[in-house]
Order: sequence, then structure tokens, then C-alpha cells
Amino acid sequence: MKAETGVRRMLFVTGTRADFGKLKPLIREVAARADFEYQIFATGMHMLSRYGSTIKEIYRSGLEHVYAYLNQDGSVNTQMDLVLANTVQGLGHFVREFPQDLIVVHGDRVETLAGAIVGALNNTLVAHIEGGEVSGTVDELIRHAVTKLSHLHFVANEDAKARLLQMGETCESIFVIGSPDIDAMLSESLPTLDEVRARYGIAFPDYGIVLYHPVTTEVGKVRQQVTNVVSALERSGRNFVVLYPNNDTGADVILEAILRLQNNPRYRILPSMRFEHFLTLLKHSQVLVGNSSSGVREAPVYGVPSVNIGTRQLNRYRYLSIVDVAEDETAILQALDNLPRAVPPSFHFGRGQSAGLFVAALRNPELWCTQRQKQFQDMPGSREARLVTARGLAPAAHVARGWREGRVTRPQSSQ
Repeated sequence: MKAETGVRRMLFVTGTRADFGKLKPLIREVAARADFEYQIFATGMHMLSRYGSTIKEIYRSGLEHVYAYLNQDGSVNTQMDLVLANTVQGLGHFVREFPQDLIVVHGDRVETLAGAIVGALNNTLVAHIEGGEVSGTVDELIRHAVTKLSHLHFVANEDAKARLLQMGETCESIFVIGSPDIDAMLSESLPTLDEVRARYGIAFPDYGIVLYHPVTTEVGKVRQQVTNVVSALERSGRNFVVLYPNNDTGADVILEAILRLQNNPRYRILPSMRFEHFLTLLKHSQVLVGNSSSGVREAPVYGVPSVNIGTRQLNRYRYLSIVDVAEDETAILQALDNLPRAVPPSFHFGRGQSAGLFVAALRNPELWCTQRQKQFQDMPGSREARLVTARGLAPAAHVARGWREGRVTRPQSSQ
């Protein structure tokens, strides 16, 4: 912290168009406060021309203090462990050169894990946005690892909070603020559909959206899976806007299959879109097809049907608008022919107040006194908690805090 001004320094780490879209409302709210300073560490897919060099969108957003870092080459099929190592190295150098009071990370990408590792190993507070979720693929492992490396948790709902409590996080460290992208989704400043069509050259009047990513734990099946998906799309007779997959292991196979549709007038294939433009496109679409979290998180907010394919969103929130199918051509076609209709919007992940709730938490002085040394908090009623009560002992986290503050005498080791 800047001792002479009392200003808190925050670093937001972003690796994709999607996570920047979610972080942007929070960054804007922080930027509007005189008691905070922010910087943006932009890396990952933002830096790759293949995915549209979305670093340009960060520059055009009007936000300042952007540090761009190239953590990988432009190959489609990245080695996630090497990307993690590169990001830890670059971000570590940055944080040591420009010390921060708080590192803010989002979700479950390898850049998120890198941010949490660097914060934890440099004695810097880490705030994790949208932890406590469940899904398939390696994202599940990364997300929960980030939780244990983070000191503060800003979650979407009470379900996510309950999971973090199960993982030994303290109630005082968890803040329910909703999903920040809903702030943008319910905003009145989204572009019009005509503006989106003109910008991205979308000629057909009615359309669906396709977002299909590799499942890293099923890499051997990716080719057959995407073949089935593309065959179903072709047989459906519908128009689709198709976005590139992320760059996880297996993305090269998916991209190869998608690009075979490039000369078909029923498809508009795009490397990426501006987040707000994507939201407008989603709001007016007939269906979202694929295995993106957008199908189970964003689409229900607009009541847009989604065909959720495969295991990537396993155990996620389910709603009337979501149809779950396997990577089977016939099953996908049947889902497209029998989409839910007139589904009311879902606000399970918030009502567009995340940015205000986020900054309200940051303005509480007690938050900045959070101990960097975390302690596991047993659940009430657990065997460990019952033993603590029976023996008349304070929970470990409270004991440790008492030692640090001089209120509890350290036990002497026996000889």
C-alpha cells in the first residue's frame, strides 16, 4: 500500500475475452474511486492474432494501466503446463517490480491459477471471482486449487458460498456479489443488433450461436465428438454464428472441423467478438449450441434455449432453458427440433449489482487486515469440530490469530 496516500493497489489478471468481459464492470467501479489504483495484466489468448488479438479491445475500452505479456506462441494446441509456468514467471516479475495490495483473478483458466500462485508465494492478498462453481474437465481442478490459494472470495450465489465453506474457507472471507457479467447483460448501453450484424458481417436474419471447446480429460475422443456436432449442425438446416474454441489441448481438432464450414453461407465463423456485442447477439439468438458455460450461465438470463453437449458443464446449474445431450448427432438434432419455448429469465447468478457489492466490500478496512497465512476452517458438526468442542479448544484459525495478536499463549513443546 502507498503509505503516504492510503491508496490500495490492485492488479486484475485477464487471459481471455470472456474473463475480461466479467472483470470489466469491477475494474470500472474501482477506477471511479480515488482510494484505489488499478493495473491490468493482460496475457493468454488476448495476445494471439489467431484469436483476434483481443488485447486491442482492452485498449479500446477506455481503461488504462494495461501491461501486455505474451505467455505462449500462436499454436492452436497449447501445452497448458508450459503456459502456466510462463505466466507465473512473467507475473512474478511484474509483481515484484510493482508491488500490489491485491491480485484479482477470475474463474478457472491457467492464467487464473498463475495469478493465485504468484500472490500466495509473494505474500499478497488474492481475490478470486466466481469460485465455488462445479463443472467437468480440468477447469474443475483449477478452480478449486485457486480457491485454496486465494484469501478472498467473491462468489455468484449462496450455492457457491456453501461449497467454499465445505472446502475449509472462512465465512468472513466469502462475499456473495453475483456474476459480474450480468451487470453488462442487464445494462442499457449494449449495442443494437443492427450494429452487431454490421460489425461482424452477419447476413442471415435468424441464427443460433455455436461455442464448442475441447474437454481436456477426453482428448482422445475430441475428433469423433466434434464430427458428430458439426454433422448435426449441417443437418439441422439452421444458420449459425460459430466462434473459435478456446486454446486448450484439443482445440486444433475442433478448429479444423469448424473451418470446413467456412464457405457455407449458413455459417459465419469468427475468431472472437467484443463481449458486449456477443451479449447482444446472444440476447436475440434462437439457441446456443455447444459446451460453453455461456449456455448454462448467460443464456438463461435472457431465456435463450441452449443445447448443452457432453460433460464439460457437468454438475452445473440446470434451468428450463437448458437441454443436456451427449455428443451424438441424432440427440443434438432432436434437441434442436424440440427447443424450450417462452422460458422466463433466470437470475440464479445475480441481478446486475456485482460491481457495487464488490467495491463496497473493498472499502471495508477490515478486509485489508485479512491474514495472508490461511487456516482451514472445519465445518460446524464435522468430526473435527466436535472434537474441538469436546476438548474445550478454540478452532485452529482462531488460535493462530490469537497467537499473532498476543491474546493466546503458545503451548510449550514437551522435552
